[in-house]
Amino acid sequence: MFLASPHYNERPKGMLIELIVLHAISLPEHYFGQEHISDLFMGVLDHQAHNSFESLQGLRVSSHFLITRQGQVVQFVPCQKSAWHAGISEWRGRQQCNDFSLGIEMIGDEKQPFTLQQYQSCAVLCQQLQKAYPTICDITGHQHIAPSRKWDPGKQWDWVLFEKQMMLSAEHNTLVIV
Repeated sequence: MFLASPHYNERPKGMLIELIVLHAISLPEHYFGQEHISDLFMGVLDHQAHNSFESLQGLRVSSHFLITRQGQVVQFVPCQKSAWHAGISEWRGRQQCNDFSLGIEMIGDEKQPFTLQQYQSCAVLCQQLQKAYPTICDITGHQHIAPSRKWDPGKQWDWVLFEKQMMLSAEHNTLVIV
């Protein structure tokens, strides 16, 4: 599924996609539905729907992809565009990771484990992205590129399980990416 977020910009001319950044999000906190997250990324979040949403007023964020708890993949920004997911960030000495990365959000928080379906879908998506963009040389977490600001996907993300899922992903599992 593709929902066109208005929160993106053009990548700098000649910029290659070299990084995938994994994130976690729940909106409101500890709620694992997709609707408020989609609304946030689409710029139509009802800030009156929950008292915690008031602090999000005026926030313009997006991600290339969102993976639901059931493993459904939703795309918000075309891969060739720069989504607004990393914020102030640095990877291998390079600043502004949005310029050269793809962002994948998983619905989750710091308390609940991610689902097997999320690991499986994320692995398939990452493999498809690496095929489409062979310049991708790393997959990392938001906490690794913005350690003083971000926790996600955090201690709940099992990197060993994710690597196993990457190895197990079958060739016939394909996703349509824009």
